[in-house]
Amino acid sequence: MAQERTKAVTLKGNPFTLVGPELKAGDAAPDFTVSDGDLKPVSLSSFKGTKVVLSVPSLDTPVCDTEARRFNKEAAALSGVTIALVSVDLPFAQKRFCGAAGIDKVGVLSDYKDRSFGTAYGVLIKELALLSRAVFIIGSDNKLTYVEYVKEVAEEPKYDQVLSHLRQTAKV
Repeated sequence: MAQERTKAVTLKGNPFTLVGPELKAGDAAPDFTVSDGDLKPVSLSSFKGTKVVLSVPSLDTPVCDTEARRFNKEAAALSGVTIALVSVDLPFAQKRFCGAAGIDKVGVLSDYKDRSFGTAYGVLIKELALLSRAVFIIGSDNKLTYVEYVKEVAEEPKYDQVLSHLRQTAKV
């Protein structure tokens, strides 16, 4: 049975339980299986040898829309980095959202089937079966180099810290 972290996040001030471990920078990135827009499986090994940013929004809400657009804009200026948005939204809804919003520089992945990513990365909100907002950066060695669990789900991640970290580690 997966670990549960009670009152780990809030949504508009209401506390919720996260299922899965609380990961930290330096940890090995856990494996997962999600679906791409064509319903094909994607796992951590799909990104082997690449620096990856996994941003966890739920599309189609104002804050998530802002987050998706911001990472899409930033992706154009970053080289050697793959950015993917992971949510439990259905792949068809993800495609529709990205098409309507002009999001074409980041990938979208769906954890709708078995919440493999949510449980492995400790972002599955038990009471809602949705993923909590978070950002994970995985180095080309499959180690987590940056982890941000956004405590209040209705708030945006710390973009400046994420981007600063990416720029700093790009020089190494």
